[in-house]
Amino acid sequence: MKDNVAEEHLYLAFSHQYRDSIFPLHTSISLFLLSYCDCKLFKVFLVPTGEDVGDPCVTKNLAGDLDVHLISRCQLPVVVQSCSLPAVVVKDDKFCRAGLSVVLRHIIQKTFEADPSKKDVLALLGFKKTCLKACAEVSQWTRLCEISIPLAVERFLTGSPEHCQAIPPDILLFERKLGEPVRVHNDDKIRRQKLQQQKAGAKTGVPVLGEEATEELKPGEVHDHPPSSLELSVAFSKLLTQGAPDAINREAPHIRRTKTSDLPLLDHVFAEGLYFTVADLVLLPCIHQFLVSSKKQGKNLVNLPLITSWYRRVQEVPGVKKAAGKCNMELLQLPELMTAPKEQLQDSASVPDELEEDNEDSHFIGGPRPTMTKLMENGIEAKFSPHPYPSWTLDWTSLPSAVSPGEGKMSRDRALRKQQQLNNLVAAVTKLAKPGDLIVDFCSGGGHVGIVLAYMMPSCQVILIENKELSLIRAKGRSDELGLNNIWFIQANLDYFIGTFNIGVALHACGVATDMVIEHCLRARAAFVISPCCYGFIQNIVKFKYPRSHQFKEILSYKEHMILCRFADQTAVQLPPERRLIGKQCMGLVDLDRAWAAEEHNYSVQIVSMEPESCSPKNNMFVGIP
Repeated sequence: MKDNVAEEHLYLAFSHQYRDSIFPLHTSISLFLLSYCDCKLFKVFLVPTGEDVGDPCVTKNLAGDLDVHLISRCQLPVVVQSCSLPAVVVKDDKFCRAGLSVVLRHIIQKTFEADPSKKDVLALLGFKKTCLKACAEVSQWTRLCEISIPLAVERFLTGSPEHCQAIPPDILLFERKLGEPVRVHNDDKIRRQKLQQQKAGAKTGVPVLGEEATEELKPGEVHDHPPSSLELSVAFSKLLTQGAPDAINREAPHIRRTKTSDLPLLDHVFAEGLYFTVADLVLLPCIHQFLVSSKKQGKNLVNLPLITSWYRRVQEVPGVKKAAGKCNMELLQLPELMTAPKEQLQDSASVPDELEEDNEDSHFIGGPRPTMTKLMENGIEAKFSPHPYPSWTLDWTSLPSAVSPGEGKMSRDRALRKQQQLNNLVAAVTKLAKPGDLIVDFCSGGGHVGIVLAYMMPSCQVILIENKELSLIRAKGRSDELGLNNIWFIQANLDYFIGTFNIGVALHACGVATDMVIEHCLRARAAFVISPCCYGFIQNIVKFKYPRSHQFKEILSYKEHMILCRFADQTAVQLPPERRLIGKQCMGLVDLDRAWAAEEHNYSVQIVSMEPESCSPKNNMFVGIP
């Protein structure tokens, strides 16, 4: 165990206590993970969501062996007050991590750093340590685990009896996902072993797969241990050994010759596939509360055989029952369920549209000219305003090296282009800002924009928001080198920032992130200076549908708008000039739609090309003023 670890404070919201959980469920999930990891590195604070600070005994009853304190929201560190909880911050520091997935991943990493023998804890982050790393705004899976299911269960528990008759659609979506084939890295060998096992079972007449074994069960029959299958063998051998399972032997020659396309698919063992991850620990407290409530109401869980099996299986994972005991969670002992006849099942395919990824027309055929012509016939063309400060530039030679983007790991040419990009954004922000303003650098990356702004405008406060931890750590290192005291750092997805501010800025916010930044600025009635990027990644998500403005919606379909987005990425310098020109026009049209959408909220928006245009193939810049 490593010593001298800086004390970190973990802040969790507390609205009320219900049965064996603290609500919101994000708090119960966080406490459950701390118990599972046996992590006592954090000083834990419960933050009541109402005016009443709450009953101190709740910290004794539900927090297990953790030392938990109550604190009012007004007592939170300033940087935490701008965030949705949970949030964690090093004591007296300006670096905050906010949002469930970010905080849970941090707890796991700190637990392993303090005790490298806890490899089972590190394995919760999954393959390449990417479990729940993708932000909920664009990842359906992260959104389901982090937001949709916790909220669905909370609504289910507090709803009227009529509202609680139906299984929440998000629960049905999880059931359906558990029934989808598993795709894991390098699964070819496991699938060949499964084929060999199937053929061996066919010869002896013995079912060998968990799914087949389940079909033989009598209703209400309970296994003391998980059913036998190759997937379960692989999953639990990894849990017990934290290494590659030894049970997989070399396949027979005829198995090795089988085409990959002819191999059997793998079944789910845990939420993300074969292996136990932090996603299972997120979902367990939620599904537990749903099942307890359903059982009390006498509901038949025949519609959820896969969730029921998953719930039983998770309990077999070493450490889960112990963690549940610490958190006073009385896990249910449910019978193994037969899959219900199709006519008895609720149609889990009838999941509301907003819960589905919008994959319609994801592959577009044809060029942008018909769409551009359609817009022109309606009097719509790309419009660019004159650059208000075409020759404005920072004197980079007089600035400390830590201010310059060249301080990062980039070539001289790229550093020069980055300086030119920063000239444009800093010029616009400088003209808008007043002393005392709070400026937020969204999608800040390594802090190129925010650090320059904090250094050049010491009378303003600057917050950097970025969901990539290493990038933000590098930015803080540069800030510390400069001795800046007017800058804060938040590692979070954009939705977890809830603070008010005066100016929002973003350099090359990728795809829908540009629209999310604009939305934050509109909500705060803040001015914005934004350079978009990665138009080809734009797609309908839960929060946004495209086109954005009324004018474009009246003329273009979603498919036609996506054609513009795809061709807006055709601006690379190695492309023919005519193709780059079409790409620039498509960029202008996509951004015109965004500008008009903002103007519907009483904003004045200009679209300009950055100077010089060679500073980036993505050289559009919005300046929006409420």
